[in-house]
Amino acid sequence: MTDPTNGPRPAEKALVLVAVCLAAMAMPLTFTGAAVALPAIGRALGGNPVALNWVTNAFMLAFGSSLMAAGALADTHGRKRVFLAGTAVFAAASLGLTFAPGILAFDLLRAAQGLAAAAALSGGMAALAQTFDGPARIRAFSFIGTSFGVGLAFGPIAAGLMIDAFGWRSIFLLVVLLALAAFAIGARCLGESRDPAASGLDWPGAASFTLALTLFTTGVLQAPERGWGDALVIGALAGAALLLAAFVAVERRVARPMLDLSLFRYPRFVGVQLLAAAPAYAFVVLLVLLPLRFIGVEGMGEVAAGQLMIALSAPLLVLPLIAGLLTRWVSPALIAGAGLGLAAAGLYWLAHVPASTAAALVPPMLTIGAGIGLPWGLMDGLAVSVVPKERAGMATGIFNTIRVAGEGVALAVVGAVLSGLTAARLPAGPATAEAAQRLVTGDLAGAAAVLPGLGRDALTASYDAAFVALLLILTAITALTALVVLFALGYGRAAPAEPGGIGDVSRTTGMGAR
Repeated sequence: MTDPTNGPRPAEKALVLVAVCLAAMAMPLTFTGAAVALPAIGRALGGNPVALNWVTNAFMLAFGSSLMAAGALADTHGRKRVFLAGTAVFAAASLGLTFAPGILAFDLLRAAQGLAAAAALSGGMAALAQTFDGPARIRAFSFIGTSFGVGLAFGPIAAGLMIDAFGWRSIFLLVVLLALAAFAIGARCLGESRDPAASGLDWPGAASFTLALTLFTTGVLQAPERGWGDALVIGALAGAALLLAAFVAVERRVARPMLDLSLFRYPRFVGVQLLAAAPAYAFVVLLVLLPLRFIGVEGMGEVAAGQLMIALSAPLLVLPLIAGLLTRWVSPALIAGAGLGLAAAGLYWLAHVPASTAAALVPPMLTIGAGIGLPWGLMDGLAVSVVPKERAGMATGIFNTIRVAGEGVALAVVGAVLSGLTAARLPAGPATAEAAQRLVTGDLAGAAAVLPGLGRDALTASYDAAFVALLLILTAITALTALVVLFALGYGRAAPAEPGGIGDVSRTTGMGAR
């Protein structure tokens, strides 16, 4: 489909972008849809709070921990091949979720979804970097950000409508259709490309990194139930630390590492990675926690909760593209820093609005979404602007690993913090920890059953107070991140690259060395 002399024609480039955008849209749909459906999934498939937490965390953990490996495989075996394999398995796993007989099978299929999503995203983004050059690449990646925004914006309401009409299993059928469409267009229009210097997958590095994240997530998820001093929790966290140290040691020794640690010498590279992690605790955790609060604790219906969640994610439909245009006049550093500052203001505002007044929640949720939407479309382009074009798979792998793994870690940590804050506001007793966990997963009835003498109003009040405290913590973290990102991106050194190449940050992002 491509001319070897002149490269892909404009129409072919557009279809390549459409294929990757469809795949990018499917991933947040399956993420936000499952969050809205979690109370219904719990009622249908059973499972304790830890098993229900894995509905989200299995996907995010598998997704985040395998992105760097998927990027290396794309560079070695072909970006098109990895993209097509990922979209095919993603569609199959999504279809399998509609037939899952129990919570264990459901969680395992969610992990399979995450592995496939990593392959599709890494292969697709690396292929996109080969298809577009210069300013066109920045614009193309801003469309990817908008596609994620579409999935985030319409995921909750689409899930609510489908649950109301056809049941929770139906929400994954739309994901199947998007993945199949991406596969069909990609199979026809994507050109194959590889990194000629790639040396294959760094298996020791991939294994140590994946196991480190798995043990860390397991320890954090078990801590609210067992306590932080429990042997299993301590062992899991200690094992995670040891494996992370082993991963760093492996990456220092191999000739072609998945994670080029030398890049962390450059403040702008560090700033981009911190920018990748920022939406995890300023935005993504709310995509999971707010539907659980609205549906499971405040008693909203799935459709009403989905409609309300649009306020949080709708700005991502337009602001990534607007931010891409603004880079002609305003530095990406200023846009990113201002956006995170706006998100921090929205979080502080949301902490002071009662959850029972739905209309009053809309303005602060819009403010948070607008703050995250400003840097959202710039992040992917910035990620590939600090390495040579041939290492695009590695660059997108590092960036998306930090972004998605950060989201998985943030969900586990923030869930544990919210559980602890809730338990601290409940009467002390043997069932306090379980009641707090059930509230965090949106199971108010279950919490009332284990603490029958407290009453639903008192349980809701304790949970609401804990949620306010959590929002204030997230406000402080996001505000600090805004300052660090602004300084790192605006005044740090960029990684060296050939003039005019993808690493020439002054041309691709407007942030030349100062």
